[in-house]
Order: sequence, then structure tokens, then C-alpha cells
Amino acid sequence: MIEDLFAAQEAAQPWAESIDPGAVVLRGFALAQAPALLATVADIAAVAPFRHMLTPGGLAMSAAMTNCGPLGWVSDAHGYRYAPVDPVSGAPWPALPPGWLALAREAAATAGFAGFVPDACLVNRYAPGARMSLHQDRNERDMTQPIVSVSLGLPVIFQFGGMQRSERPRRVPLMHGDVVVWGGPARLRYHGVLALKDDVHPLTGNCRINLTFRKAG
Repeated sequence: MIEDLFAAQEAAQPWAESIDPGAVVLRGFALAQAPALLATVADIAAVAPFRHMLTPGGLAMSAAMTNCGPLGWVSDAHGYRYAPVDPVSGAPWPALPPGWLALAREAAATAGFAGFVPDACLVNRYAPGARMSLHQDRNERDMTQPIVSVSLGLPVIFQFGGMQRSERPRRVPLMHGDVVVWGGPARLRYHGVLALKDDVHPLTGNCRINLTFRKAG
């Protein structure tokens, strides 16, 4: 089934789908770059391996993650924050690849947010059953800058909610190569992803990779 969906998606032209004022899904926007993006993910993980970070309450996150760029997002008993070095190795995070930066800037501009220059990219790896609960991205200093999120591999249901966690979120299917951009009035909306379903993708196998670009510092 995934192979059929993948072939049909490749044949389609990229297009934009508005999901809220300030939020858009750029369907198939990263398809052409996907093989190169995934190859670079492996290079980054070789330097800064994926790990299941702990919440401040001591629970392991279901998605494994790593970072690249001048700043990396970390979580532990001291809270959520950005740090310039990998707490496991003590070394700086791998550099943000130029191709990744160009993709993030182009996606943001296409969605109406010109001048976006991210300094952090969170790389999440979802295995079947992994999910991300509803949350706000609010550890960044400049809330005028958007979030750019790239989906690679297995499809998932993205939840895009309101300004309160209690508001019922909209469910948005995301496919390989889709890019979600949100900012402006949508910047602090709650969002997350439902548990990943078990399947196999031609390029990523039994997982989904998500790249989330932010201007953190």
C-alpha cells in the first residue's frame, strides 16, 4: 500500500493547503530533495546519535531525536531548553547542512514568511507506536519567526489545535515530502502527531523522519 501511495504522490505536482490563518501544508514540497535529506540524516546521526530524551518528569519520549545547527533542543530533569552542545558528547551539534537551510528558507517564504533563517533543526525518528502529544513550541526567543516541519517516510496524522490544549485539534494527514509551516497568528497553536502506524516505506523502512526548523536564539 505504501509503495502505491508513494508512486501516486511522486506523480502529483506540489501544492499548498491552508489549514489555519498562518499555517499551511506544502504538499510534496520536499519530495525532490528527500533522498539527499535522508542521506544527510544518517551523517548527522553518526556524529550525534539518536536518543530518547527524558521529560523533566523523568519519562522517556517515544520518538528518538537528535539535532543539528548552532543550537539543539534538549530535555532532562532541568527542563526544556536549547543548548549549543550535545549533552552526551559535550561537542557542538553537527552543522546545519546548506541544502537543509535552503529548503527551510524556501518553504517559509512560499508560506508567506520571508527572511526565515533557522539556527536549530530537531531531527525526530518515529518507530511504529511513537507519537508526540499536543504541545506548544515556546522555548524560542523570537515568536515572530515560523516553524518549518518536513515529513519523510511513513505517513502520520498531524494534529493542529488551538491556543488552549483543551481545544479539539484538526487532524491533517501528512505524507512523505510534505512540509508544514506555521507562524504569525498560528505560531503558538498546540500541535502533535498521533501514534505512527506500522508499515514500511521504500526510503525509510519501518519509520518516519521529521525535520523541524526553528529560529531559537
